[in-house]
Amino acid sequence: MVKLRLRRKGRKGYPVYDVVAVDSRRKRDGAYIERLGYYDPNTSPNTVKLDDNRAIYWLNEGAQPTLTVKNIFSHEGVLLKRALLFKGLDEDQIAEQVTKHKETAIARHDRLKKARKAKKAKPAVEEVAVVEEATPEAEATEESTDSAE
Repeated sequence: MVKLRLRRKGRKGYPVYDVVAVDSRRKRDGAYIERLGYYDPNTSPNTVKLDDNRAIYWLNEGAQPTLTVKNIFSHEGVLLKRALLFKGLDEDQIAEQVTKHKETAIARHDRLKKARKAKKAKPAVEEVAVVEEATPEAEATEESTDSAE
């Protein structure tokens, strides 16, 4: 069975990956059938360079992408392009929809990134608020205890 998966390259602590078609019984960094592109997660935004037509060829031949490669293909519009080719659309319509899809994906990524930053910053503010709220209650409890005696 042919798999579409990542092949690790780069130095220690700085991985760069090739997207390759490989026999599923081979080692992760072993011999491969064909190199389809590369993926560099160290840049911001991540750098991805793919040969869409060869990726679609391997998918049509029955190659199974790993989850990570499937996500990369989805983000880059390879899976959308393949689906639109099955529908029989011409190249101009496909290119237009793939471009629109990429813009939507980038906007979604930016929106989620901002939400993660906001969520990460929010608990620090809540902890301070909880400490400030607890202080007046503690004083009121102490006063009522003193007056009861």
